[in-house]
Amino acid sequence: MKRTMTLFIALAIALSMITTAFAGNLTVATDTNFPPFEFKDPKTGEHTGFDVEIWAAIAKEIGVQYDLQPMAFKGIVPGLQSAQLDAGIAGMSITDKRKEVIDFSDGYYDSGLLLLVKSDDETIKDIKTLDGKVVATKQGTTSVEFLKENANPKEVKLFPNDNAMFMELLTGGVDAVMFDKPVVESFVSKRGKDEVKIVGDLYAGQPYGIGFPKGSELVAKVNAALKTLKANGTYGTLYKKWFGVDPR
Repeated sequence: MKRTMTLFIALAIALSMITTAFAGNLTVATDTNFPPFEFKDPKTGEHTGFDVEIWAAIAKEIGVQYDLQPMAFKGIVPGLQSAQLDAGIAGMSITDKRKEVIDFSDGYYDSGLLLLVKSDDETIKDIKTLDGKVVATKQGTTSVEFLKENANPKEVKLFPNDNAMFMELLTGGVDAVMFDKPVVESFVSKRGKDEVKIVGDLYAGQPYGIGFPKGSELVAKVNAALKTLKANGTYGTLYKKWFGVDPR
């Protein structure tokens, strides 16, 4: 009886430790550089952005603490798949392929892909005119597969972050960049102003979702929190702060 009671107490303690760790020490991945969604503030050295702040609001709403883990985008899905991460919020498009290996929250931002060229380029009008051209995009993103399936460029150059691919365009190392709408638009209005232009349509419109390991209990809680944040105006306030317009 004493041995059984000892085992029971040990099991109870172990379960308590697991529950406490889950409730109070989530590891949440985000991209290292994907403005305005996530990036390091040069003044404070802290990561900030729409994703970072919307997750902070979600965590507060559902009552969890977490450690933010900036990392290369290409490592986030594998990290969720292996359950080394509890969640990932990094401007991640909800795709059927990704849904095979991880779970997603409801969409929290509607995006798509845009094609960017130098302002004096008259040869590229859309993805149909990428034949023989060199196109840059970011490793591990949906734009890689989209280019392979819908265009015929001479080469697709892959970069670890968007700063590198944009610089490659400005210096003439590539003919075009294809990447997510908010990032491209932000670059056009700031660093690339008067030097680059968007051509073609908005391609592959997809919502961004928060990723989780398969079967995670956090999905339902996060979806409920998102609905609350939209209803009480928190979501709209953060959206306007980072994108300059009200959510549609």
